Amino acid sequence: MQISGDDLIRNLGAQKIESTFTNKINNTINNAAISLEEARKDATAKRRFDGILDAAEVTFAALGAKGATMREIAERAGVAQGLIHYHFATKEKLFERMVARRSDHINTARAEMLAALLAEAEHPALHDVVEALFRPTIEAGITLANDGSAFARILVTMANSAEPRAQALAEKYYDPIARKFIAALMLAEPKLSHEDAVWAYMFAIGVGMNMMARTGRSLRLSDGACDDGDAELMLTKIVPFICGGIQALVNK
Repeated sequence: MQISGDDLIRNLGAQKIESTFTNKINNTINNAAISLEEARKDATAKRRFDGILDAAEVTFAALGAKGATMREIAERAGVAQGLIHYHFATKEKLFERMVARRSDHINTARAEMLAALLAEAEHPALHDVVEALFRPTIEAGITLANDGSAFARILVTMANSAEPRAQALAEKYYDPIARKFIAALMLAEPKLSHEDAVWAYMFAIGVGMNMMARTGRSLRLSDGACDDGDAELMLTKIVPFICGGIQALVNK
């Protein structure tokens, strides 16, 4: 059978199109496989990274920033000590990254709730400002209770420490949001002085950090009535308690 020149050209063109299409499909498949493999590696790396931070929380809470060692953290995380040095270089940097992870999560939620209140009213209700301050803290404490409230214990120790490094971390990660809430308290209660707003914030945070650490003591003292694992129940008690104290400062 004789093939004309036109048919030959058409056949070659079709073969070229088919080859190009096949190559594109193969490239797409290969790229997808590479992307899936990279995503798998990224997910594994993130789990390992988070696992190190989780282990660091528990170890620092149990032994303190000075007593904890990179070796103990590595053993608890189930990774080589060299990997921790690779990611964090020093114990001090690991401690700061651990603080930053939790504080960013809690303070972002606080800031978003407060911004929403201020967007709705120039003078938000005191009750709502106090709830915005406490809800993320209490909910985080309940979520983290499975690790024995390790971060809550670290936070309490850090907040009550006069050690320069602890105060530097508090200033870096907590003072900015503190200033926003102090200003918001004064907007909610225009007669509240700046001095009293600062004291009110400090007293409130003391309560918040205490309740963030889920210990079960309130349940024990109340014969089962006061569950510190119930965020909504605690908020119904803490918010009016703090509001009452602030209003007492206004009316003194």
